[in-house]
Amino acid sequence: MLPFILVLLALALSFPATAQDRFRPLRPVATYSIVARDSATGEIGVAVQSHWFSVGALVTWAEAGVGAVATQSFVDPRYGPLGIELMRLGRSAPEALRALVASDADSAVRQVAMIDARGRVAAFTGARAIRAAGHHIGAQYSVQANLMEKPSVWPAMARAFESTRGDLAERLLAALEAAEREGGDIRGRQSAAIVVVGPTNTGRPWTDRRFDLRVEDHPNPVAELRRLVTVARVYQKLNEGDEWVTKNDMPKAVQAYGAATSLLPDAATNGEAVFWTGISLVGAKRVDDALPYLRRAHAADARWAELVTRLPEVGLLPNDTALVRRLVAEMKRPAR
Repeated sequence: MLPFILVLLALALSFPATAQDRFRPLRPVATYSIVARDSATGEIGVAVQSHWFSVGALVTWAEAGVGAVATQSFVDPRYGPLGIELMRLGRSAPEALRALVASDADSAVRQVAMIDARGRVAAFTGARAIRAAGHHIGAQYSVQANLMEKPSVWPAMARAFESTRGDLAERLLAALEAAEREGGDIRGRQSAAIVVVGPTNTGRPWTDRRFDLRVEDHPNPVAELRRLVTVARVYQKLNEGDEWVTKNDMPKAVQAYGAATSLLPDAATNGEAVFWTGISLVGAKRVDDALPYLRRAHAADARWAELVTRLPEVGLLPNDTALVRRLVAEMKRPAR
């Protein structure tokens, strides 16, 4: 059964374009990207930047416990889902890429990289990818680029990825930033995306996908992508704090909330992080600890005080009129 499935998947790329496939661009979509696996955590990721609108929708593909794909140049998006499916069926990234390239009549204009859950990696740059174009495969990663200002872009990405400390998202961002410093796309910049998934498929994609962020159109998409990753980290820490509250471990909850509310200025999240930190602490009967957070939320936007009055009716605050009045009054005091 398995060989038959592999043949069907490989043949998919050789079929004539159907009406649904005719959206495929006749111009090069993606410029530089990276696929990688974190050897310590097993996380898998892919990140990209291009002078093209909404590049992430076409280029970045990843599934927890399976692998990641970047498909670019004169992009055929089918390399993404087909590559993932082949790896899910047990093919290594090099085997999957070889099968798809071999069955693609237009492979000379493609640039594709794949990495599987074991860190096996492969990349292909077609002979007709617009220069400067090329790729570099390292230990559990590949960087690839086309239409670059100069051929030093992807080596700079490799050096940045290898030398940067931090989690996989941080190292992927460092590679994109290195490409920009080296000149990046000869056409300029427009959009960027990052996807990081966990080492195993839990059946809960909302938890398997650590980061799934896109900048669709922006004058400095890589910088904006970094900002969004930081915002995502804020909410991850808020969720961690909530989990510790449910386990009745308030010291760890406070530590997680503190990390969340220190990552960005309150205005950057319109007070969201500090407000819900405060509400969680009130729910844990730590009202005095909650008040500084609630004051900071009010300083970012005065309407948070009105929201406090609506929370008892849905069970997010005790149905205690005196408590609610105190919270609102304290919020309106200047933050210390």
